[in-house]
Amino acid sequence: MLVDDPEDPRSREVGLDFPREWIEFVDPADDQHLVRADLTWLLSRWTCVFGKGCHGIVAGRSADGCCSHGAFFTDTDDEKRVRTAVKRLTPQTWQHFRRGFKNWTETDTIDGKNPARRTATQDTDAPCVFLNDADFPAGGGCALHAQALRDGVHPLEYKPDVCWQLPVRRDQEWTKRPDNSKVLVSTLTEFDRRGWGAGGHDLDWWCTSSTDAHVGADPMYVSYGPELTALIGAPAYAKLVELCTARVRQGQLAPHPAGQD
Repeated sequence: MLVDDPEDPRSREVGLDFPREWIEFVDPADDQHLVRADLTWLLSRWTCVFGKGCHGIVAGRSADGCCSHGAFFTDTDDEKRVRTAVKRLTPQTWQHFRRGFKNWTETDTIDGKNPARRTATQDTDAPCVFLNDADFPAGGGCALHAQALRDGVHPLEYKPDVCWQLPVRRDQEWTKRPDNSKVLVSTLTEFDRRGWGAGGHDLDWWCTSSTDAHVGADPMYVSYGPELTALIGAPAYAKLVELCTARVRQGQLAPHPAGQD
């Protein structure tokens, strides 16, 4: 979605179709696990700019960032992990404190048919119940994220899967090769507007395509090391680092256009 108005932050988003560079390798710890990694994305300097220039996904609600809606749980393990983390929150650390799982989750649907659990919102057309206001005494932003930092752990241990994985997209599927052997293919790439489905094109702003967010000090494969490790395992991540480092030395063939001057 390209916008001509230079005052509109969407005008600094690049188009979705541009050359990408990929690397493919076998997981050193599992010869049935093949990793396909988008080097254009992982070598980019994208960084989260929440509270530092984020325009938000809903018009007029930049303070929400990408927390304008509740987060769907990926599975029961995701729910259990978040439930355990929520028990560590108090009214002093969570602005919209609610006691009990049924009070901070809601039933919704992803496909329009099957029910699915997600984190609740503060009210109708309001952001996620875990989003503290910027002037909240304990600090603004995600209450779960802040609690993880207070506890000295990485936020991915407390937050819903979808929250800590964004904006990395991991797709996995078992693939049969011509010799009838099977391999689990993990694809790591950018969670761009299309990743949200048809509704992604209606987001007021999305960071991965915006020059406003490609301002990080380190490339993605470094800054998102813990998340990538959780997604593909430590041995595969170590191999990914090795390959990314080599590509940086050699020079990229297809750098991300949002990061180019």
